[in-house]
Parts: sequence; structure tokens; C-alpha cells
Amino acid sequence: MEIEVTGAPDAMGYCHCSSCRSWSAGPVNAFTLWKPDSVKVTRGAEYVGHFQKTATSDRQFCKQCGGHLMTTHPTFGLTDVYAATIPTLAFAPGVHVNYAETVLRMKDGLPKMRDFPAELGGSGDTLPE
Repeated sequence: MEIEVTGAPDAMGYCHCSSCRSWSAGPVNAFTLWKPDSVKVTRGAEYVGHFQKTATSDRQFCKQCGGHLMTTHPTFGLTDVYAATIPTLAFAPGVHVNYAETVLRMKDGLPKMRDFPAELGGSGDTLPE
């Protein structure tokens, strides 16, 4: 399975929601958001499985190994390619989202959004570190 991304992501950061934590099997999920036409499965597309978790999240995984690949967010017009699946990407997070749900406090100076930015349908509220 190979995924290719082109250009630069629209955003990079950390999600703290319980759904992402469960999906990533960790206390926080590192995300990279791309326009859908910037993401392409270049090898193994026939092995991509889908799980429509919610109206805003179509999770994609490898049917051969079970590895998590990406999540399309049609209502946002973005695709989240998990940072760990792009080994050549210089991950430079800029924000924490859904920090109200965190189980791992992170003091890194980045903005901590209560939920999502207002432009993505969230409150736009930030929380203290």
C-alpha cells in the first residue's frame, strides 16, 4: 500500500477527541489535512477498506494488514492523512483540536481549540494550556 501526497497540507496538528484516540490507539492523533485532489493511493488501492464512522468521517484502512491510512472529511472538503503514514513529511503541528476531551495535557505553546475552528463548524474557542 502506498499513498502519495502533493503540495503542502492545509493544516497539521493534534486531535484529542475520543474517536481519534480510539482509532489511533493512542492518547492523541497527529493529523495532516489535505485537499482531496492532493492525495492519491498509488499502489494497493484494491485493498483500501472503508468504515463510515459518521457523516463527517470516512475512515480508510488497509484490508491486508489493518493499518490505518486516512480519513476523508467530506463536509470539511479535506482528507486527513495520518502523519505517521507519510514518512517523508516534516510534521510541523500548528494547533490542537478537541482539546476539551484531552487525556494528555501538552504544553507546547500551540493553540488549544475547545473543539474545531469556527470555519470548520466548531466554536472557535481556545482553552488554556
